[in-house]
Amino acid sequence: MRTSPRSAKLAHSARTGDAMTTMSEDDSTRAPDGAAKPADKPASDKPNGRKADKGRSWLSRLSAAISGEPDNQEDLVELLRDVQADGVIDADTLRIMEGAVAISDMSVGDIMVPRAQMVVLPVDGKFLALMKEVVESGHSRFPVHGEDKDEILGILLAKDLLRGVVTDNGPSTVRELLRPAVLVPESKRLDILLREFRQSRNHMAIVIDEYGGVAGLVTIEDVLEQIVGEIDDEHDDAEDPNALIAAQADGQYLVDALTPIADFNARFGADFADDEYDTIGGLVTSAIGHLPEAGEELTLGRFGFRIAHADARRLHTLHVSVHAA
Repeated sequence: MRTSPRSAKLAHSARTGDAMTTMSEDDSTRAPDGAAKPADKPASDKPNGRKADKGRSWLSRLSAAISGEPDNQEDLVELLRDVQADGVIDADTLRIMEGAVAISDMSVGDIMVPRAQMVVLPVDGKFLALMKEVVESGHSRFPVHGEDKDEILGILLAKDLLRGVVTDNGPSTVRELLRPAVLVPESKRLDILLREFRQSRNHMAIVIDEYGGVAGLVTIEDVLEQIVGEIDDEHDDAEDPNALIAAQADGQYLVDALTPIADFNARFGADFADDEYDTIGGLVTSAIGHLPEAGEELTLGRFGFRIAHADARRLHTLHVSVHAA
């Protein structure tokens, strides 16, 4: 049966209308039933349309990634980097998300404080002598050992020791102040340890080697630093700003990526803005558009930047050359 040109045209219009209806049902900005719908405009009349569609595309991909679509962690990290390069998340957020992914592949042995660097207290120590060690170390939790350092009897909290010192008719020995020690093997995964720390409300664990001896210790802060980066407290020595920028024999400078932009500006007479990024590493990462690798180069004004050291989580150091104005 032959179809007239008019019938064919009407059929084509109906099919087009069906397609447009289907698309509008998937559009989160569809007007309510009964409301007037604006006429379609050419793409050139919607300057933000491409960016919005692109943003939704990345968000959709990220949602699919979280639900298990990527085949492995490398695919997930690559997707997160693409999302950051597209401006959906910033560099700091990317670093934290990469850290959260990375800890599932790390074990306690990778980050523990080795036995030789542990600050431990003897169970037969006198309160005042122990208080002196506590103050000098600046820590808040201490393993307490018996006859040798492989015999960990428990964990002493600085606040418990202080209470024992100042309380009348208080405990007469350190043993009475001890809290149970948590023992973990070197092979325990960090994500599992973090979950156990949260559930048990413990902040420290003693790491045991394959022979049952003490290999070291690990704290919840050690684990969190793998996700969010270095965590300084009031006992950590403040960084010397001058130590973050080191002059080299060839006339260049080796600059720590964590150097505050204000300090960089003061040292070199620069005028980089610090309203969006606090550090020179954040500024360079943003300008490059992705987490850079060693050897990548960038020129900003009269400054040349070459990445000296970077890993999968963040930029560490840069070579900086200053050109004549």
